[in-house]
Amino acid sequence: MRKDFLFATWSGGGAVPPVLSIARALRERGHGVRVLADRSLHEEVAAAGVEAIAWTTAPQGDAADPAKDVIKDFEARTPLGALARLRDRIVCGPAADYARDTLAELRARPADVLVAEHMLLGALTGGEATGIPVASLVTTLYPFPTPGAPPPGLGLAPASGALGRLRDRALARLAVKPWGKGLPALNAARAAHGLPPVASVVEAFDRVDRLLVLSPRALDHPGRRFPAHLRHVGPRLDDPAWAGKPELPELPEGDAPLVLVGLSSSFMNQRTQLQRIAEALGTLPVRGLLTTGPAVDPATIHAPGNVLVTAAVPHGVALRHAAVTITHAGHGTAVKSLAAGVPLVCVPLGRDQTEVARHVELAGAGITVSRNSSPRTIARAVGRVLHEPSYRREARRLAAEIAAETATDRAVAELEALTERNEGASGT
Repeated sequence: MRKDFLFATWSGGGAVPPVLSIARALRERGHGVRVLADRSLHEEVAAAGVEAIAWTTAPQGDAADPAKDVIKDFEARTPLGALARLRDRIVCGPAADYARDTLAELRARPADVLVAEHMLLGALTGGEATGIPVASLVTTLYPFPTPGAPPPGLGLAPASGALGRLRDRALARLAVKPWGKGLPALNAARAAHGLPPVASVVEAFDRVDRLLVLSPRALDHPGRRFPAHLRHVGPRLDDPAWAGKPELPELPEGDAPLVLVGLSSSFMNQRTQLQRIAEALGTLPVRGLLTTGPAVDPATIHAPGNVLVTAAVPHGVALRHAAVTITHAGHGTAVKSLAAGVPLVCVPLGRDQTEVARHVELAGAGITVSRNSSPRTIARAVGRVLHEPSYRREARRLAAEIAAETATDRAVAELEALTERNEGASGT
């Protein structure tokens, strides 16, 4: 039976394609789907075959353009500074605006389920106020502390023994403390729509009917325990519309191993890292395919003859031929590589990337180097991953796990089940 879904997302770089992948899948099953999104995303929303609706009072940004980016976390000097920008400019600061826009759309055109990218607490608040089922989409590893694992964001390995558990409890308190400054704005948004206050911002992230994590369970800590309403539904492996046609460009000549390079699709001041990677590949007996993404002009990267530089290539196609991926460890690129059985050299630039890179290392499927690494250090890391078979073996192990997890579309099944719950509640 046809149902109506309202999605809510924002110009959050790699978080956008997984959200639109689910929207497309629901539309292909005959449901009505529309997406509240920044105007900069409307072309990509339309490419998914669903209706785009602009925010009216909530922020409008473009993560690929540093002048139009709302957060501008590339200007932050510390990880805490970057988190504060996310909190104050997307999650909590404009929560009332996101809630107002979401409610206005739901009142004008009711939906059976609201589905929001998990950082849009304002949109989730609007959905909660209407009483319809609400689902939150986490497009990376679950980013909040839970029992059985170190607090996320610090790139820690699991602890053991009483001292290790004490470490995790202490660090978990510190990890959530910065969110406290956003609580007044969030509770003001809730009060404006007749909702009770929450005791913490982190608590608000859990006020949903379903919390769907679009990440492989096998990539997270095996002993980690999650909330009852959380489901790991597997990653979305679609390439974004802006990546172009599903075909490879003409690669450098020869049959040397292919190294795929992809840093962030949003602006993270990454041109220096791309240049160093190009220089590193020039010293190795490999072929390089370096994709700059929409935030960096390919013409600004000076590459040796064995490296092709281009704005975009569908990574799903390129990974069929790749031996190694060099990435910022953004969740999308990292997981697509692992799903293809391709090991990684991770160069984290910020955000969730240090945590993703650490999990790749713990799984034995890659190694991490600093964002300030020299071309020589990067080349050494690529050579190590190329020539030590354990990295490819572990990447292929994860590929098998991901294939099993994505054999059925669990995200769509969970969202369709929420519509059935709504029917039961309304007596229809």
